[in-house]
Amino acid sequence: MMVIRTSRTPDDVTEAEPAEVRAVAADRLTAFVDAAIPIALTLLALDLPVPSGETTDAMLRSVAHHGREYLAFAISFVVIAAHWRAHHEVFRYVRSLSTRLTGLTLAWLFMQVLMPFATRVITAEGAFAPRFSLYAIVQVLASASFALIIREIQHALLYRTEEPPRVFAQNRVRSLCLAAVFAVSVPVSFLTTSTGASLCWLAAPAVLRVAHRLQSRAPSGG
Repeated sequence: MMVIRTSRTPDDVTEAEPAEVRAVAADRLTAFVDAAIPIALTLLALDLPVPSGETTDAMLRSVAHHGREYLAFAISFVVIAAHWRAHHEVFRYVRSLSTRLTGLTLAWLFMQVLMPFATRVITAEGAFAPRFSLYAIVQVLASASFALIIREIQHALLYRTEEPPRVFAQNRVRSLCLAAVFAVSVPVSFLTTSTGASLCWLAAPAVLRVAHRLQSRAPSGG
């Protein structure tokens, strides 16, 4: 008797699984992300310098001396929280996973966990451009990987609704805009002063506002 073996890809196996099993897998990945993000936020606070001084004035001077570290902590906290919020908005519509989606999500999560380290680097002493660029590159990879996550969800039809929710397009455009802003800031940091490079980041809200207006005028449809 001849035995015919057919090769099946992991995605084929996933599609053959019952819907409830695929839904549980998606929920478990979301829960894993929800557990890892607070750890990344906690790591941000672990290396915060403690103000010192025997008097109130000395304490205030110590706080001012470490102002750069406190500011970097606040910025990174907001950035990680914004990444998690976008992930939450998108994945509540995800009904199942593909191998590619799982890999992209882990790559995106790696960037979130790496962000506390990048925050410490940018506040350390040394040449500004390399320290600034490391932080910016982490943001580029985080935003770009999230845009790829949304593309995979849409391309593989992994969402629960009949049509892709509008939040997919909104977060994809937002991620691409942020990736572009941070990518531009890398060469700028080597060509100009720290102020000029920082202005690129400050321009991000304006870029996102313009992109949102252009997107709201465009016809809906993923």
